[in-house]
Amino acid sequence: MESTLTTLKGVCRYDGTGYVGWQRQDNGPTVQAAIEDAFAQIAGQPVPIQGAGRTDAGVHALGQAFSCRWPGRPPVRLRHAVSKMLSPRVRIESLDPAPESFNARFSARGKRYVYAYDFGREADPFAARCAWHVPYDVDLALLESCLSKFIGRQDFAGFQSAGSQMKTTVRTVHSITLKPGGWAGPVDHPNLWYLEFHGDAFLYKMVRNICGTLIEVARGRFAPEFIDHQLATLGPFRGHCAPPQGLALAEVIYDPADTTPGPEDEVE
Repeated sequence: MESTLTTLKGVCRYDGTGYVGWQRQDNGPTVQAAIEDAFAQIAGQPVPIQGAGRTDAGVHALGQAFSCRWPGRPPVRLRHAVSKMLSPRVRIESLDPAPESFNARFSARGKRYVYAYDFGREADPFAARCAWHVPYDVDLALLESCLSKFIGRQDFAGFQSAGSQMKTTVRTVHSITLKPGGWAGPVDHPNLWYLEFHGDAFLYKMVRNICGTLIEVARGRFAPEFIDHQLATLGPFRGHCAPPQGLALAEVIYDPADTTPGPEDEVE
């Protein structure tokens, strides 16, 4: 008799340093493989998981969501057991039963990303794993004034890196906010600032390309009109892509009452 499958929704956080990304692949360790291997040890058989987004090498997560079909009834302390096996680099924040139709990728309605900068003249060693050290004189007021250019529903092809397979490059960015401190580590550090992005979905390296462009404008290399030019182009992006360590997937947003597929997110 075939065992009953239980659909689970999980949320995890991880330090992406040393991983070649979220998605399982042959050229190095991945977060997906680490979780799947832990699940397989406990279940006694493979348990594939579906991530909400495919973070790139070196990118972190504060709230990456995933789903799976667990064989039978999951153990009571499954979340704790997997977290202990993967500690300290990966922690399972929650692991709960979900409707059979739930899919972490296709049920997502939106995402929040955060990107941290270290503007100190010298890099802070405790922030180096989770912030981009930018040792230039940067006009933060100018940077903040440019954020409104990205808000709304528009074609972001000019901020998508080459290699994407997306059918459409139109996305909606609800908000981008500049905040003091860091999203991880020494949050009260005077030289740390971060951007918080909220949108329906994001293209391949779109957030990092925007973050890199904002620094180029704020340090005076490009005029603010460069952003308008990029938004008007068909891409791919050919400017400065911010490095991965400053970026984290902060939250995946779901609407329990909505079962229609949302827009697809790309690897960040």
